Amino acid sequence: MSTLTMLVLAGILPDFKLQSDDGDSATRIAVTAALGAGAFGLLSALVWPLLVRALLLVPALVIGLLTFFLNGSLLLLALRLIPDGRGDANAETAVVVAAVMSAVASATGGALAVRDDDAYRRRLYRLADRRRRRGEGPRHATTPGTVFLQLDGVGHDVLCRAARKGVLPTVARWLGADEGPGARATHRLTPWRTDWSSQTGASQLGILHGSNHDVPAFRWYEKDTGEVMVSNRPASAVELQRRAIARTGDGGLLTYDGASRGNLFSGGAEQLALVLSMAARRGKENRSRAGYFAYFSDPANAVRTALSFVAEVGREIGESTRARLRRRRPRVSRGGLYPFIRAFATVVERDVVVAAVIGDMLAGRAAVYADLVAYDEVAHHSGPTSGDAEKVLRRLDRSLALLAQVAEHAPRPYRIVLLSDHGQSPGETYRARYGLTLGDLVRAGCGLPVPRRARRTRSGAEARAAVRAALRRPVEEGTGEHRPRRLAEPIVLASGNLGLVSFPDVPHRMTREEIDRRHPALLPTLANHPGIGFLLVRSEDRGPLVLGARGAEVYLDELPADAGPDALGPLADFGPGAADAVRRTDGFPHTADIMVNSAYDPLDGEVLAFEEQIGSHGGLGGAQSRPFLLSPLVLSRPVAEGAELVGAEAVHHVLRCWLHEAHGPEVPRVTPADDRLPDPLAPTAFPAADHVVQDKTQ
Repeated sequence: MSTLTMLVLAGILPDFKLQSDDGDSATRIAVTAALGAGAFGLLSALVWPLLVRALLLVPALVIGLLTFFLNGSLLLLALRLIPDGRGDANAETAVVVAAVMSAVASATGGALAVRDDDAYRRRLYRLADRRRRRGEGPRHATTPGTVFLQLDGVGHDVLCRAARKGVLPTVARWLGADEGPGARATHRLTPWRTDWSSQTGASQLGILHGSNHDVPAFRWYEKDTGEVMVSNRPASAVELQRRAIARTGDGGLLTYDGASRGNLFSGGAEQLALVLSMAARRGKENRSRAGYFAYFSDPANAVRTALSFVAEVGREIGESTRARLRRRRPRVSRGGLYPFIRAFATVVERDVVVAAVIGDMLAGRAAVYADLVAYDEVAHHSGPTSGDAEKVLRRLDRSLALLAQVAEHAPRPYRIVLLSDHGQSPGETYRARYGLTLGDLVRAGCGLPVPRRARRTRSGAEARAAVRAALRRPVEEGTGEHRPRRLAEPIVLASGNLGLVSFPDVPHRMTREEIDRRHPALLPTLANHPGIGFLLVRSEDRGPLVLGARGAEVYLDELPADAGPDALGPLADFGPGAADAVRRTDGFPHTADIMVNSAYDPLDGEVLAFEEQIGSHGGLGGAQSRPFLLSPLVLSRPVAEGAELVGAEAVHHVLRCWLHEAHGPEVPRVTPADDRLPDPLAPTAFPAADHVVQDKTQ
């Protein structure tokens, strides 16, 4: 096929030739094309991996940009190897020819493997044997391995709706929801409830390391250090991981033969790729970029991903233009670098992470945890139930199907667990609704001058951190904007629909009484604004206090266990467990002086984001607090019948329980950091699976 492609291109492109100046017979031209294709194939196999390894010294995204030029250089070298100078092309033409040949070779190889199961199986086993010879093989191939796949931002209801509509056929098949004859469920779907901070930093830290204590939001100000912590900043991720390990005394979920791919935190894994908490480190011990080498060492992968990247940028520009022309509401700006950030999340990050997980399965590793951020990034800007987000789910489902197929050929049996870290709640931005930001409202309540025009609040989308790490720009852009112009002015930070107000000149957490003495109009201004759902402050004498409109006050430590909606006041609309979640956050050392949760409409499920997002998460209200856990029926039930799975730390202990079931004492026994949780390794903690096929409506 490469020979035929070269012949066709030689007939089309005027600057590409496969014959001497005097002309050659058709047979001679065909032989020349075969020699050129063979030389190009050998150079790609032998030289390309060395070039990519050398390119790991430069930012990872540059690899994609240089792919075409390096491929063209290899083709020029291959043409020089043809005897008598019959092969020739200029540099620009060589780039085009090399890209087309790589794409055709990749498509042909894939088609042959897909259509011949025996060939596909042999190819997978050959890759697995190669890894085993390098000492990367499984330690206990008879025990099942577990792959945890996190679909970032996909809520429970979104997953169910997508499975019913056929957007996620693989998930529908696992749930037994397809209409085929004899359809039986192989997995169990369990919703769970996040903590107040419903965002990846808090959820993934709790899931991977068993503790998300003292993570009050996506970003927050710490008075003792004078620093703004940002969950997706590498330096902050390192510190959060260190704190979690110190609190639990355990390395994490993946300490036994584990791999962490595309995550904010390592989970204690030895095998790391695209892990943000490792991105700030330098030296040989930093293997967070190894996933790029493993993927781009195949030039066909590089070309295919680069072309898909360009297509995704064009798709985003087209979608945003269509939304603008049709004047859709709500809508946020999607210009600037966003099309490229979206393409990175939905193409590059997805392809590299999926390839890394395939490599882990072929190597037979015991536990793999991978995060796919594509849906979350698109839903922030297009909406969680938009057609644009559905298209991303379709492509993610194809990745799930591929991993399920690879599991059938892996050297050990694998159980695929699908889960999410949070959902997303729709709604317009606070700025679009009221023409001002939360920071403007706080300044007005403090009697400070307010800018005439509201400034946009930077989005906290997770994919931006991955792009910065790939570009070796680990410090979050715009961190200086969080600093007040004067020390006595408040610092106001946004995390989805959760806002935090801190006074940096006061070394301790201010009480309600201190705030009232200093700024008597601030708390009433915030609590009575229609875009604010409730505030959390601390009373000097009565502990955590929730404030709402029209003078509503709820002292959380004085609430009875069976408190009804009337007693919950402004928390009543936010669902069961809201009071417990807020009370827990109040106990964190770095909780802000004032915690602000935006308004929530329980009828349409909408919230008002303090950031520039029309699909948001980070606080309480709607689907953002209701992610899912989809587990094989062969695993024990994640929670007792009729009970609810609450908090990321509880999910960690469920996952650890499953690993313990497979590997016994190799998975260390730990005590839950939160005394609300049962010991997951106790025999009675979780009932055994009953293997009952669920009703399709479930």
